[in-house]
Order: sequence, then C-alpha cells, then structure tokens
Amino acid sequence: MTRIVAIISGIVAVVVATSIGASAQTAANRVGENTDWSVFVAENPTECWIVSAPKKTVNTRNGKVVAVNRGDTLLFVTFRPGDKVRGEVSFTGGYPFKQGTFVTIRIDKSSYKMFVDGEWAWPATRDDDAKVTTSMKRGRTAVVTGVSSRGTKTEDTFSLLGFTAALQEAEKRCGG
Repeated sequence: MTRIVAIISGIVAVVVATSIGASAQTAANRVGENTDWSVFVAENPTECWIVSAPKKTVNTRNGKVVAVNRGDTLLFVTFRPGDKVRGEVSFTGGYPFKQGTFVTIRIDKSSYKMFVDGEWAWPATRDDDAKVTTSMKRGRTAVVTGVSSRGTKTEDTFSLLGFTAALQEAEKRCGG
C-alpha cells in the first residue's frame, strides 16, 4: 500500500508540474532531462524519480487494433531514501488492469513479470527491480504489455535513450 501511495503522489506531482509550467513552484521539481527520460525531486519526504512516456502505443481487442481512452501512461524508477527504496520500477497504464493478470516488461530479449493493482504494476521484489533496471541500462527499448479490465491488450514501447544518465542523476540526488 505504501508503494501505491508514493507512486500516486509522484504521478500527481508530474502531472501538476507538466500542466502548470516549468516556472511555477510545485511539490516536485524537474531537475534534469536525459534524451527520453526526465528526473524529478520532491522534498518532505525526499523522493527522486525518473519517468518516461511511451514512444508508441498499440491497443487491440479480439485481435483488432482499437482506439481507447487512457489516462497517463508512464514508466518510473523511484528512490525514497527515508524508506530505503532504491530503484523501484513501476508502470501506470492509464486504465485499471484486469484482475488476476500480470503486466510484462520486455527489454530487448529479456522479459519480466509485474504484478498489478488497479492502474499500477511493479516487479514483486527489490531483487526483481534490480534485474529490470540492469536490463534497462543495457537495452534500447522496453515494451510493456498489459490487459485492461475490459479485455483490451495494450503494448507500450518506451525508448531507453537517456535512461542510464537519468538513473545516475536520481541516485546521486537521493543518496544512491
């Protein structure tokens, strides 16, 4: 539950920062951008995260491409030094995932299972987070596949250009 609350607070800060402009004061500040990944820092409590939006999205139902309305679709890696969280991977698909399913993240030739709760997904353990981030450092793209509560299959493709530099920046700022 703590993981979900922290992720939700992070996404709200990203949306607020994006929608009201870079010059406004917000709870979170974008402190860097590395190609396709942005770095954010929040205070009280200190939290750093990197985030990217997909470069390509394909939604299918019954084998046919369909148009759907989705909320924000973002891939995160988060650091919360106060909770001893380092490199927590999470994904929000912009819709509630079908209960009893998993989200898959495929980085080049490696695949990892992510557990779902509502609109969010993440690896099961900190060791799994480390495996995913290691693959992301080496990879070119991450393809995240999930199934909505309505049965729509989504496939979101994220560029990993700038991932390692953004990750290093977040680690440096949050006591990595």
